[in-house]
Amino acid sequence: MGDKASKTAVTSDAFPTPQEIVARLDRYVIGQSEAKKAVAIALRNRWRRQRVQDKLKEEIYPNNIILIGPTGVGKTEIARRLAGLARAPFMKVEASRFTEVGYVGRDVEAMVRDLVEISVNMVRQEKTKAVQEKAEVYAEERILDILLPTPVRSDKEVSASEVSETAVQTREKMRWKLRRGELDGRVVELEVSRQGAMPIVEIFSQGGIEELSMALEEAFGGRMPRRKKKRKMPVKEAIRYLQSEEAEKLIDMDEVVNEARQRAENSGIIFVDEIDKVAGGGGSSGPDVSREGVQRDLLPIVEGSNVMTKYGMIKTNHILFIAAGAFHNKKPSDLIPELQGRFPIRVELSALSEDDFRRILVEPENSLIKQYVALLASDGVALEFSDEAIVAIARIAGMVNETTENIGARRLHTVMTKLLEELLFNAPQAEKKVVVTNKYVDGKLGEIVRNVDVSRYIL
Repeated sequence: MGDKASKTAVTSDAFPTPQEIVARLDRYVIGQSEAKKAVAIALRNRWRRQRVQDKLKEEIYPNNIILIGPTGVGKTEIARRLAGLARAPFMKVEASRFTEVGYVGRDVEAMVRDLVEISVNMVRQEKTKAVQEKAEVYAEERILDILLPTPVRSDKEVSASEVSETAVQTREKMRWKLRRGELDGRVVELEVSRQGAMPIVEIFSQGGIEELSMALEEAFGGRMPRRKKKRKMPVKEAIRYLQSEEAEKLIDMDEVVNEARQRAENSGIIFVDEIDKVAGGGGSSGPDVSREGVQRDLLPIVEGSNVMTKYGMIKTNHILFIAAGAFHNKKPSDLIPELQGRFPIRVELSALSEDDFRRILVEPENSLIKQYVALLASDGVALEFSDEAIVAIARIAGMVNETTENIGARRLHTVMTKLLEELLFNAPQAEKKVVVTNKYVDGKLGEIVRNVDVSRYIL
């Protein structure tokens, strides 16, 4: 029994299992079990691949996923929560941005460069945390040096040992005061580094600006002279600054960059939202040639190619791509065949029912009701909702979605804001306890819901 528990703990600590990933997603996203299962397996496969023998490891490519479903059903929320679970570089980008002027062509590679930047920052933070204690010790010594500069001895009759002993005692007293926060308000003067400013150059050209920008940064980024300037600040702020400076000295940036590149290449996840916006067909407006051009620019990155970044060349072969789209009047087959083939797993998310709305209101850890209760508690107002009121709010959200544009769970934000508008406005002077009942909901929203023309604009 003990051995079994131990093995379970080790597995869980190493990386969450698919069941654990789904359980964690359940805390924030209601329903959509098929989508959660697909992303959980894909995420766990990232971890599994790292433990495969080297030769075969390179041949195992990620199974990219397309999430298909109407707006507001949880596609983006699943991806956003996945970022917190992955413990890996995660980048979210809207495919529609690549249809804009100046964002077609080579700029599609920017999402890979952004992913690497995120990876570098992630590794740097981890390394900084690892050396934090040592950095705090060094920062404390530096601040004590500023508070207690070495005295110049003018009395030759006083022995060096006596001066040394007195200085040590004084320093320890000052250290004790510093740690107790008694010196936080004292102002000290520090020499802070300031990176030499580079002239800003803007060049308007098709596809060449990022290459030039990277070349300039590569050539001058680490070689510009660091100028010093004196700045006065309280001891509390000075300690934080010195801790950051000492931690930076303790970190090997070459090691950080190498590890970050490995993470981006082998564990990186890119979430491409609104992929349907670049699909042709379906009676869409605008030239299909432009949209197909964006797809063809995305294709080599998803297939696997080399992208130059300021941290070196990055291979995209093993980056996991998760795409999502509503596909209202389009379908995945409207994508070019080559791109379709690179997203072999397709998961359809279901539209939300009234019962889903009810659960969304109360079950997630960040549910809307919990948010509004916390917000009004700041003004000293105790807000409560009856079960009948929650059912009524869910029913109204469902009705408005049916009679107007269906925007999924986002409709709940509109309904809740309108329901509590007067209370939120009068909160500081309102009653100290407010119970939202079915009657309260009908009084605030009933007439608006019954008048379809009005609800179309208000809800």
